[in-house]
Amino acid sequence: MERPLDNRYQLLINGQWVEAQEGKTFETHCPATGELLATCANASKTDVDLAVNAAWRAYETWKDVKPQDKSQLLLKIADLIDANAEKLAMVETLDNGKPIRETLNIDVPLSSDHFRYFAGAIRAIEGQATMIDKDTMSITLSEPLGVVGQIIPWNFPLLMAA
Repeated sequence: MERPLDNRYQLLINGQWVEAQEGKTFETHCPATGELLATCANASKTDVDLAVNAAWRAYETWKDVKPQDKSQLLLKIADLIDANAEKLAMVETLDNGKPIRETLNIDVPLSSDHFRYFAGAIRAIEGQATMIDKDTMSITLSEPLGVVGQIIPWNFPLLMAA
């Protein structure tokens, strides 16, 4: 397999690849060999704020997308993960030192499986109305919460992002 990594990575903000606002970078090294894997843009608070604001703007239209359309998009993501399984597994192995058998047989397949699971779940989620007594009805509606953030642990980065 050819080198699965680019030499340099930027930040993805508002659908565009951009440098960090402060111009800072960091290097990532293979823990097994010490080899330089890539130089990455080092996000600052300003970059995070830009990304969160862009996500909230995107949410304004995403929240109204039909469940079946969201489902199709999640299935496409799962298909892309499966189509690139070997490359993704190698990147995970080089970046965090896990055995390739673990990233190829556990991390990557479970990542695509998460997208497939929620592609189905999003179509099955329904509200619920329950009569508590003759004068009282309890109604449960499933509504999007909005933008969320996540701190990813070192040992399952792809799977945690999925």
